[in-house]
Amino acid sequence: MTYQEVLANARTCMGTLCKSCPTCNGLACKNTMPGPGAKGIGTGAIRNYQKWQELCVNMDTICENAPVDTSYDFFGHKMDLPVFAAPVGAVKLHYGDKFTDLTYNDLLVSACAEAGILAFTGDGVDTSVMEAASKAIAKAGGRGVPTVKPWNMELIAQKMELVNTAEPYAIAMDIDAAGLPFLKNMQPPAGSKTVDELRQIAEWAKKPFILKGIMTVNGAKKALEAGASGIVVSNHGGRVLDQCPATAEVLPAIADAVGGKMTIFVDGGIRTGMDVFKALALGADAVLIARPFVNMVYGGGAEGVKVYVDKLKAELSDTMAMCGAHSLKDIDRSMIWGY
Repeated sequence: MTYQEVLANARTCMGTLCKSCPTCNGLACKNTMPGPGAKGIGTGAIRNYQKWQELCVNMDTICENAPVDTSYDFFGHKMDLPVFAAPVGAVKLHYGDKFTDLTYNDLLVSACAEAGILAFTGDGVDTSVMEAASKAIAKAGGRGVPTVKPWNMELIAQKMELVNTAEPYAIAMDIDAAGLPFLKNMQPPAGSKTVDELRQIAEWAKKPFILKGIMTVNGAKKALEAGASGIVVSNHGGRVLDQCPATAEVLPAIADAVGGKMTIFVDGGIRTGMDVFKALALGADAVLIARPFVNMVYGGGAEGVKVYVDKLKAELSDTMAMCGAHSLKDIDRSMIWGY
């Protein structure tokens, strides 16, 4: 299947909320929730996408004519690309009943592992979601990153014990999920965590701990203080707080503050290999992509995931070659225009 064929097939089975648009830019879904839209007036996801498009790349082909290497070291594990599938939850509610969280995570984990990257898996109120995700990651030899919600501390301890049985390459927490309605009203209280609480959670993780949902320099410094090995610059796709800045807008300052001290990931509106290049130029070490992977799974299963990963790799390789970067470490801000 081609990328366009996968998208076309996704439109036949995604339900009525996601349109499987030729370009996933947030314009069609806007504030459709349930569905893939953003909170409030719905411009969060749109802004994320647009800010990457406003950046241009600087072509420079007066350099050594050598092969391009897109490989990335993820805490000692070699990946084919600095790209990861982001965690997605409640897929049946938001995208259609072809998959449940259990079947989606199971397919995504194995497909990403076969394609040379990793998947971050979602979490849910139903305990079977994380149980199934852990089994999928274990089956893939640990090639996956379970992402635990910021529940109350007792439940987090239980989840950490569970996911560690899978021996994953890393463990994440999407702290920005504190804004999700089902967490806000839980008893015991769930949601935001202090630095001391996060330090305890990082110890429970027993693996490189990644904190997702960082949007300020101060937040990044607090994550570093808490012992996180990495952060994901993320506003949860615009789904938890309206009128946030785009991730591309806050990434450079965060990278300047904590780059080299911890691994920096970024998500939000990244769609192509050229977008990946721009993110790395702004200071990210790697990126996460969410909505497009959902479309690939719904439209093409494991084949759809491979089609998309191959597309991203070809686009990133071409951009690197035309900008004079032969490896990921060669990419810097001199290679982009408009920052």
